[in-house]
Amino acid sequence: MIEKNDPKRKGLCEAVIEKVKEEDIKFIYLQFTDIHGIIKSFEINSKRIEDFFEIGENFDGSSITGYGAIEESDKVALPDPSTFYIVPWRNDNKRVARVFCDIYNPDGSRYGGDPRYILQRAVKKAKDHGFEFYCAPEMEFFLLEKGATEEIFNPGDLRGYFDYDPYDLNEKFRYTIAEYCESMDIEIEALHHEVALGQHEVDFRYDKAVESADNTNTIKMIIKTVAAKNNMIATFMPKPFDGINGSGMHVHQSLWKDGKNLFYDESDEANISLIMKKWIAGQLKHAKAMCAVLSSWPNSYKRLVPGFEAPVYIAWGFRNRSPLIRVPDFHKKSSAARCEIRCPDPAGNPYLQFAVLLSAGLDGVLSDDIKLYEPTDRNVYHLTSKEMEKEGINSLPGSLSDALREFKESDLMQEVFGEIPFKNFYYAKLEEYDAYRVVVSEWERNRYINRL
Repeated sequence: MIEKNDPKRKGLCEAVIEKVKEEDIKFIYLQFTDIHGIIKSFEINSKRIEDFFEIGENFDGSSITGYGAIEESDKVALPDPSTFYIVPWRNDNKRVARVFCDIYNPDGSRYGGDPRYILQRAVKKAKDHGFEFYCAPEMEFFLLEKGATEEIFNPGDLRGYFDYDPYDLNEKFRYTIAEYCESMDIEIEALHHEVALGQHEVDFRYDKAVESADNTNTIKMIIKTVAAKNNMIATFMPKPFDGINGSGMHVHQSLWKDGKNLFYDESDEANISLIMKKWIAGQLKHAKAMCAVLSSWPNSYKRLVPGFEAPVYIAWGFRNRSPLIRVPDFHKKSSAARCEIRCPDPAGNPYLQFAVLLSAGLDGVLSDDIKLYEPTDRNVYHLTSKEMEKEGINSLPGSLSDALREFKESDLMQEVFGEIPFKNFYYAKLEEYDAYRVVVSEWERNRYINRL
């Protein structure tokens, strides 16, 4: 991540310009996300590279969801040279590259509604306190074959968790993903088949928050591309099929200072520090409010139901996967101490997701009177309502509508987003939910037409 005023930027820009000439790159994709997390992209002729690295490229922000009204539509996309990579699947005579952009106003100030900037602000706040936030998402997705009609999609295989077949198309699919990621300097740690038919997971090495968000978007692009090249569809939809597991994006998190992992404490029985406990407490405190960002589509709440390995209860523990947050076994290795939050899904905007996770955790760390929660290693799915009430275990919102009500009332969420972006996000999601709730489903017709 290189910001506009970073002294290193000039040297990086010069190196990129030289590489473009050496590699004979014809076009460059300038990319950023809208408030939903949809990647936006437009191509620039590489002959103009000096200009757009210096002054950026103008575009109409009013046509981008969450980027303001028509009377304030002019925006400028300024490339971050540290995100420049040659696109590995376009290795013919028409080579192209990709670069992520920061969004500015015409007067040269940062645009507050740029999701990447919202995360950068959260990172800066942590840095002002001497902290560095690292995270790594586990990205689940479905690989689907097109059915007999455009409305029908079938799982791309009949395999289950960790199943292996060296001659299978999906095995080659995952290998190609890993190759493309490696060529764009993303270190893949694991690629495997997940529990459901046609479901897969990709895990990559942890990094600083903005870099991890950039990598998350890059991997989405790679997976979609590899699927399309094989005449298939890859989807990050949280719950594409009823009755089976949905796709989550569990996020592993740690907080560092001066090269030291602050989540590790050798003197603690479980080797976790008071800072980690306060971090977890902060995220549990704000879990309902940030749920609209972590699980940001109406379909997300079809995944967040008991019984399908998706956490819905606001609790934390160590080994079992039913609480919202768990601390994996890191074998007393200080650099590996971390906690994992399990409610986010890969359909959201990673810049906003990581921004609220960082801000909620930091709120707990900086608080003098944050309530610390006791860990539970009981399977909370099996607790009765009375038992959960007695143990102080609460639930996440049951719908996007419920989540948006919590989001709207949160001072922390308003602080993270800023006044106008906060409203833009709220209204964009409210509009999405309104579009969802007026649709009559096939389930409703089958259940009620002949019954009532």
